[in-house]
Amino acid sequence: MSNFSNQSKNTFIPIAIIAGLFFIFGFVTWINGALIPFMKTINELTDAQSYLVASASYISFVVMALPASYVINKIGYRKGMSLGLIVMAIGALIFIPAANARTYWLFLVAIFIQGMGMTLLQTASNPYITILGPIESAAKRIAIMGIANKVAGALGSLIFAGLLLTGIDEVKEKLKTVSVEEKNTMLDGMADSVITPYIVMAIVLIILGLLIRKAPLPHVEAEPIEESKDGETAKTSIFQFPHLWLGVLALFLYVGAEVIAGDTIIAYGISLGIPTADAKFFTMFTLMAMVATYALGVVLIPKYLKQDLALKISAVLGIVFTTCIIFTSGFTSVLFVAALGIANALVWPAIWPLTLKGLGKFTKTASALLIMAISGGAILTPLYGRLVDSKKAQLIADGVAEVTASADASTSSYWILFPCYIFILYYAIAGHKVGLKK
Repeated sequence: MSNFSNQSKNTFIPIAIIAGLFFIFGFVTWINGALIPFMKTINELTDAQSYLVASASYISFVVMALPASYVINKIGYRKGMSLGLIVMAIGALIFIPAANARTYWLFLVAIFIQGMGMTLLQTASNPYITILGPIESAAKRIAIMGIANKVAGALGSLIFAGLLLTGIDEVKEKLKTVSVEEKNTMLDGMADSVITPYIVMAIVLIILGLLIRKAPLPHVEAEPIEESKDGETAKTSIFQFPHLWLGVLALFLYVGAEVIAGDTIIAYGISLGIPTADAKFFTMFTLMAMVATYALGVVLIPKYLKQDLALKISAVLGIVFTTCIIFTSGFTSVLFVAALGIANALVWPAIWPLTLKGLGKFTKTASALLIMAISGGAILTPLYGRLVDSKKAQLIADGVAEVTASADASTSSYWILFPCYIFILYYAIAGHKVGLKK
């Protein structure tokens, strides 16, 4: 009992610090749900173009994951996290010239740079929290991180939706009737509304970046992998772990599904004719569903619920809720998109420990590969947007009214989630065991 008590005492402070970091990148990540319809309006974009907001954020994880792993190995966890926060602050400051010029590609550059900073944070914090205690209870620790992440996401989406989307329906109606000069003036004024929030964000990130350098984070390493009889390590390459590569693909598909559920829901509600004043709260519905399920995970894992079983249940729920989205309509359909938060919550906490199991000295490289899998949000979200645009154009060509076409196209395009959850189910049942000794 005293050993457990000492271990809890020793890990409480680092867990609290890492939870704080998850709160930060949860806040920054989940404001995309409000940014997408905002950018679509001020830059006059198609659905597919507007979802590049998510792409710019998540593609940075592909570009930066391995360099981030190298940087963290060189300078350590604390300095790596500090650098990540400073890089995020630089990205926030680039929003100022982007807003002044109302230039979409510059907004995307700012979001990409923030993503680079988040990659540094994620590459350090995810493996750290996974190996900070027993691997069997890693999903519990990651679920705690998830609560911090999604509470921050709900808060961020609510604040930014209030700042950026309030009154946007009236503005869009007015834009249809004014001259080109008046239109540009109105859009410039809307663009300027992002400046103050991002200045505040930059200041907070810089302060935290300086403070984290003094944080008491103990050094931890993964358990060594199995050795052969002659004492030599049995595995010599990262390519000798098929369960890792299947886990990377599962995480890629999961992040795509999670981002679609969180980042498209506001735009989806608007496409169904729900006023923006109401729809701006919808990302919060998804995130609160995740928080509630994370809390269950903290209580149930590993005592009552094993990590692989949690993953199986999550995948089955994803398939069920996706079916419900497609075969229902209106606000009911929106609620099922939000319910995907229940299906998604325990996927990330379960995939990480299942994938890193038995990797020993390869853990840091494997973690970088898993971070790269976050790019699923960069690829699948705009792919959903393209499906919507294509289906909508087809329906309009067939004589369907634009409003109806937009709603039908947005609903039916959620079929993209089926292959994601089917593969996650495979990984939960068999994929995480491939190549590992029984």
